[in-house]
Amino acid sequence: MAQNQTAPGTQKISNYIMMIVVIVLVLSVVSIILAISVYLSGVSTSSHVVSSSQTGQDDLTAGFLLVIGLVALSMSMFTVSQSRRQAAEMKIEVPKVMTTIECKKCGTKTVREFQRGDYVYKDLDACPKCPDTKQVITAIYKDIKEKEKTYNV
Repeated sequence: MAQNQTAPGTQKISNYIMMIVVIVLVLSVVSIILAISVYLSGVSTSSHVVSSSQTGQDDLTAGFLLVIGLVALSMSMFTVSQSRRQAAEMKIEVPKVMTTIECKKCGTKTVREFQRGDYVYKDLDACPKCPDTKQVITAIYKDIKEKEKTYNV
């Protein structure tokens, strides 16, 4: 992974949230289908001799199921859209890790980006100023850039 990219996984919606949204979505679709089924069964039986109170109850049940289904459907869509928006806004910058290299003899210091395999007191190549002495890694640290301070006037 390159140094200043976002970490993998920050652009994804949480698996738990996605599982809950899918379950609510399925239940809302089932509720809407049941509402249609109850309404159509009430319409088909209205031509036969059935009490009007039973037809009213079927219409009321179908209405409640339809409202529950539509609310659950809209809530699940809202949750998905909000989760995607928040995931897109989240960016984690990986700070640069720096390595300090010193010559044992002349004390020349150089700083470079961290490379895999670096560790403190690791012997490296010969010093460019004094070729008979090896250089040593003396420090490994992350380079933190301070945020700009804003002053209210």
